[in-house]
This record gives sequence, C-alpha cells and structure tokens, in this order.
Amino acid sequence: MGHWLLKSEPGAWSWDDQVRAGVEPWDGVRNHQAANNLRAMRCGDTAFFYHSVNEKRIVGIVRVVREYYPDPSDASGRFGMVDVEAVRAVPEPVTLAAIKAESRLADLPLIRQSRLSVMPIPDAAWVLLCEMAGCPGQE
Repeated sequence: MGHWLLKSEPGAWSWDDQVRAGVEPWDGVRNHQAANNLRAMRCGDTAFFYHSVNEKRIVGIVRVVREYYPDPSDASGRFGMVDVEAVRAVPEPVTLAAIKAESRLADLPLIRQSRLSVMPIPDAAWVLLCEMAGCPGQE
C-alpha cells in the first residue's frame, strides 16, 4: 500500500469540505510531477490531507477509492484525478514547522519541493507522521 500527501488551500477545499463530501475527486492538478504521482496511486492507498497557505499542517487522512481517470476540467486532456474518501481527522495536527524540526523527515518532498501538491510519503515517514499526529498505526 502506498502513502501520499495531498495539499489543498483550505479556502478552496478544506478538511471540513472533504468530510462533508465523503468521497470526492482530487481534481485540478496541473503540475506534471504531481499528476504522475496521482497516476501512481492505487485503491486503498492512504494520504495525509494537508492544509497549505496560512495553516501549513496535516489535518486528516484520506483513502484512494478510485484510481486515476481523466479530469473533465482539463480541456487539454493531459491531466487526471483520483477519488478520495475521508478516513479521519488527526487528533494532533502536524505543522510544517514540526515536520522541519524532525531530522528523520528531512528528505520529504514537502520540505525539498514545497510547491508540489501531490507527493509520496515513504513508509517510515508515514509511521512517524502518524505518531506525531496522535494516530499511530493508522493505515
């Protein structure tokens, strides 16, 4: 099973919006590297839901329930999306500052490629971030 991080501006699509929707497409991605990460996602993969902009923190966990398919909002036909469902809010949101302060997370794309909106999270980092969020063993 793969692990990911999905970034969203809370003013555009927040954790509360995701929870209300239940299952929703993760659409609008127009960066080729982020789109390739969406293509690599499989049903059952889990992802951190990260509020970007002012909050800069992990606030929830979602699960991929539909694999990559064309994004109808992309007139070029080059980009796609996956569907995700809300799994749970994290008990303790994990801030970007806390992530940067943890030396074992220094190689995360969140730190190295801060503008990337969809990124893989290695298994060991997933476990550590879940512990930091107060949900150890979350799959």
